[in-house]
Amino acid sequence: MLITHLQTFLTTPTTKKSPDQIIFWFSLSLTFALIYSFLQLKQAFSSTYVVQDDARVYVSWMQRFLEPDLLPNDLLSDYFQSVTPSGFTAFYRLLAVIGIEPLLVSKLLPVLLMLLTTSYCFAVCMQILPVPAVGFITTLLFTQNLAMRDDLVSATPRAFIYLLLLAFLYYLLRRSLLPCLGAIAIAGLFYPPLLFILAGILILRLWRWQGKLPRLSQNRQDYLFSMTGLGLALIMMLPYALSSSEYGPVIIGSAVKALPGFSEKGRIPFFDDNPVSFWLLGQHSGALPNVLEHPLSSIGFLLPILLRYPSRFPLVKLAKHLILLPQIALVSLGMFFAAHATLYRLFAPARYTRYTLKFVMILAAGIALAAMLDAVFRFCKQQTKFSRQFLALGATVLLATVLVFYPLLLSHFPSSNYIVGNAPVVYEFFQKQPQDILIASLSPEADNLPTFSKRSILVGWEYAVPYHVSYERQISQRANDLIRAQYTPDLAEVQDFIRKYDIDFFLLDRAAFTPEYITTNPWLRQWQAIAKDISATLNQGTTPAIVSTLERCSVVETEALIVLQAECVAKSTKT
Repeated sequence: MLITHLQTFLTTPTTKKSPDQIIFWFSLSLTFALIYSFLQLKQAFSSTYVVQDDARVYVSWMQRFLEPDLLPNDLLSDYFQSVTPSGFTAFYRLLAVIGIEPLLVSKLLPVLLMLLTTSYCFAVCMQILPVPAVGFITTLLFTQNLAMRDDLVSATPRAFIYLLLLAFLYYLLRRSLLPCLGAIAIAGLFYPPLLFILAGILILRLWRWQGKLPRLSQNRQDYLFSMTGLGLALIMMLPYALSSSEYGPVIIGSAVKALPGFSEKGRIPFFDDNPVSFWLLGQHSGALPNVLEHPLSSIGFLLPILLRYPSRFPLVKLAKHLILLPQIALVSLGMFFAAHATLYRLFAPARYTRYTLKFVMILAAGIALAAMLDAVFRFCKQQTKFSRQFLALGATVLLATVLVFYPLLLSHFPSSNYIVGNAPVVYEFFQKQPQDILIASLSPEADNLPTFSKRSILVGWEYAVPYHVSYERQISQRANDLIRAQYTPDLAEVQDFIRKYDIDFFLLDRAAFTPEYITTNPWLRQWQAIAKDISATLNQGTTPAIVSTLERCSVVETEALIVLQAECVAKSTKT
């Protein structure tokens, strides 16, 4: 009796259930999504100065929506404003018009995205295998994965990838043309690279397997659906294909490999001498970064095996549209290799696989887990009464325990990558300065200043993405000039630097002139040749000229930081 109840509750299709089952499992899915979202919100509002790591480069310039004169003539803000997708910009602008600050939006938006993404994930599962418990298993795995990475919680354009992909798949499976077109249009406005994936899926949907060979569909509706979607995708791509950036063309080909910014210790660590890391695990170059981050995702590899034995795992026979999974994988891998072949015209290769293949593996794992559990129930019905009850209940409890409590085994969950500002005195000091000041700093704390102080910085590690020729050249020049100015023993060179860039303040780490700092600072790690020269100079006992100005030019000091007034440094004489 217990086995029958468990099987009915967990692995019986909805055609034999009441709608209450769907409501129960869907509500439970949303409950866990809310729990993980609230844990992220707790981090987001844990301090006055908190911002998500990647949100900094978007939130800072979007504050102009509320204060148009903010960050004037700021290279960094102007660049990221130019490369931000138009739909994403319009979304934040609209909320700013009604008085909601971009920083607040970036903290609250992930909750809405998590709920919508979970809802579409559950809906897609029900289209493929109409077993509500399978929808719950899959969405729970999915939301845990979302909470283990900072993609969705970043509230940046990539935060919309999963939602738009799942919405597209749901309406595609239901053959709802207008909503499907809506998903395509929004993808073009919020995350254009996703259009290549959606277009590829539409193309493959025109083919049908007959025996061992693919044949074009004979259904005219298939062509109407796909061609309309492809036409819209092309229209959405055209503005990006025809537009030119004021920061020069995208860096391509051999130039990518020549830039320190793409080296193993660069801002975008693309190249790696280890072929496994480069082709499979690289965050920007690999096909599978974070795809199998959740251990249970690997169970998805068992689904093709279960499909070969439908008599032993009869639940898989109820699954529909499973061809969609290899179609997504094929398109993703095709775009992955195309992006490698055309670096960096199609952006980072990993962006075409790390999200889509993760969903494919999770969905396959959810179906495989349910099919194996159903097989256990069927097996138990053939055993003695005591053993079958114990085995069936034990398998159910084990699966539920692993699914629900796995996050407790992680040292960081959710892994939201929120940055807590540790220099409120510095932030508040700069807030009181004129809006057009420029701050020069190699400190990681400089990345927080545009967001927390709303003031411009000369360079910032988070802002130093080397994608466009002109922007990369300017950032590299600024960073190299700043490094030389900070460590040169010639005070005149420091003063020339101040005049060249019209610097108002320096922000220095107290440890900036120690050997440990030279080996750990990201700028100096990227340019190791420069770092070696600086280390050699310091080891010889040569003191950087700017050190002689610390006592008389310091205007703010904390335990870790020193703010120098550039005008004072410019008027100083070497003693």
